[in-house]
Amino acid sequence: MNLFVDTSFILALELTDDQHHDSALQCWRSLATRQPTLVATSYVFNEVVTSFNSRNRHDKAVEIGNRLLTSKVIQLVQVEENLFLEGWSYFQRYEDKSYSLTDCISFLVMAKMNIQKALTFDRHFVQAGFQKIP
Repeated sequence: MNLFVDTSFILALELTDDQHHDSALQCWRSLATRQPTLVATSYVFNEVVTSFNSRNRHDKAVEIGNRLLTSKVIQLVQVEENLFLEGWSYFQRYEDKSYSLTDCISFLVMAKMNIQKALTFDRHFVQAGFQKIP
């Protein structure tokens, strides 16, 4: 089983003061026994690292960035030009939604990889037709 990992889940897992921290931690521990393939994109990576750096947590940004880059659990999909342009096209089509470009690219990766479920606290994944965990 493949699961997509969104920025909101990683931040909740890493930030003890995040409102979703306990839920993310419990979910993460339950996944350890099932060992699914986890997928994220380089744009999710960017959002996570930038989020910590903007909190004046450069050390944590580097630590998490290195963990994501060397993870044997999370497959990082690099956003190349074609995927970027597809994501931009998707973004432009949904002016009635508040999807970020990163969301749009995530949805496309999930569709291409036949991933139905995302580890996320972002309601946009449900709006786009995916299942949200937790």
